[in-house]
Amino acid sequence: MKIGPVKKSRIIREYTIDIGTIQVHDNFLVCKFSEGSTLTLERAYQIIGISEIHFRERNFGIISVRKHAFALDPTIYSYLRELPYLKAFAIVSLREMDMHNFNIERIFYKKPMEFFIDFKKAISWINTTVKAA
Repeated sequence: MKIGPVKKSRIIREYTIDIGTIQVHDNFLVCKFSEGSTLTLERAYQIIGISEIHFRERNFGIISVRKHAFALDPTIYSYLRELPYLKAFAIVSLREMDMHNFNIERIFYKKPMEFFIDFKKAISWINTTVKAA
């Protein structure tokens, strides 16, 4: 798969929820979770709701920027993979633990999912993958 150049991505809207912030871009969400927060299924439904507002019947991706440590129930991916228009999921982190967790999370998600240390490369991959879907 060829990853093209990154176009300047603009934030359409930003939501602050109890576990962090969700930024809406043209064809993807960027999730930034707060230190020590816990992403449960209930909180994942908040993110799914935001995606339905902005991407109803339109392909999109999610980028999870993991600057801080937080807890995640990996079974959430079983629900995310059922979203018909969610076509790609990227994780961006410099932390080695996140890379190990990614290998477990990928087992649950079973759709295109990649790990990046560079945010711009994650954007490029998301854009390419969403457009190809």
